[in-house]
Amino acid sequence: MQATFFRNGFRHVRADYFALKKLVPNLLICIGSIRCKRLSFGTVFGTSGPITSLTCRTTIVSEITMHPVLVSACMLVLSNVFMTFAWYAHLKELSGKPWFVAALASWGIALFEYLLQVPANRIGHTALSVGQLKIMQEIITLSVFVPFAVFYLKEPVKTDYLWAGLCLLGAAYFVFRDKF
Repeated sequence: MQATFFRNGFRHVRADYFALKKLVPNLLICIGSIRCKRLSFGTVFGTSGPITSLTCRTTIVSEITMHPVLVSACMLVLSNVFMTFAWYAHLKELSGKPWFVAALASWGIALFEYLLQVPANRIGHTALSVGQLKIMQEIITLSVFVPFAVFYLKEPVKTDYLWAGLCLLGAAYFVFRDKF
């Protein structure tokens, strides 16, 4: 877990929280959200070299945090943009190339999808069940795919997209109704 250390309102050192917890007393450490811990005197070893006796005076450090579901949803939207390009952009852009060239290009794009999708699911799982994450993912997938298909691939808009969207809204209702 990373922690950011502040002295007089400026970010000073980023280091492993648990390793520094033993070394630094009387220092205000803000971790990821609004939780703060007070430790005592000591020496901090950060990326810029050793820093001795950092103390936090009356500096107020505040961080804006978002709900894990919102963070997860935003990351999944970005992940789905990469996924949709990885899965379907080769149909337009690489149609004249051998299939393995398209597969390698898709794998390269999919790496960025997974770099967003895996942490998004881990963050989302702190507040949602796996079933709720899956339904949210499917809703996001359809929300990203339809504009991609219409505007990028120039596919005609079909009423089937509307029916699929309504089915997903029904699925969302049943999976999330205990949250309401």
